[in-house]
Amino acid sequence: MPDSIPQKPAPRKPALFLDRDGVLNEDRGYVHRWEDFRWVPGARETVAAFNRAGWLVIVVTNQSGVGRGYYTEADMHALHERMQADLADAGGRIDAFYHASQHPEAESPAYRHPDPPLRKPNPGMILQALADWPIDREASLLIGDKPSDLEAALRAGVRSALFEGGNLLAFLRKQDLLP
Repeated sequence: MPDSIPQKPAPRKPALFLDRDGVLNEDRGYVHRWEDFRWVPGARETVAAFNRAGWLVIVVTNQSGVGRGYYTEADMHALHERMQADLADAGGRIDAFYHASQHPEAESPAYRHPDPPLRKPNPGMILQALADWPIDREASLLIGDKPSDLEAALRAGVRSALFEGGNLLAFLRKQDLLP
């Protein structure tokens, strides 16, 4: 008799990959404090809608401000915790945050890299999430506001859409991308 019963792999789910600055919150340049944070209209409702539909919601965000010395990783994590608390009030949650703090021109050598594998347009953050979570890649979607976001999605084999501002929920509805 075997020592353990083989476990079934977790069923795969689609994931909504979201860039942070410019998609979830207004891009005001290196946002890292809650008092400077402003949700994009429809962003909290979008996250909650995908949660209700059974999708994973994962943020993939370049955070070169850490590497450039503008703020610390602790500052960034504190902001993400505040985002989670505010989302919970709206009935939503982000399942995971992935960030890329490295940059070719980072102040600190620890964050300096000529072509950081996690930093978009490289697909490293998305590929890491695909390895960490039971994600159905073919059913997943990335929403970004820059060509580098879409390039990362393409290189990771995930479909994508370019959000150019306005109300995120209305955009997804118009593009027929809501679950």
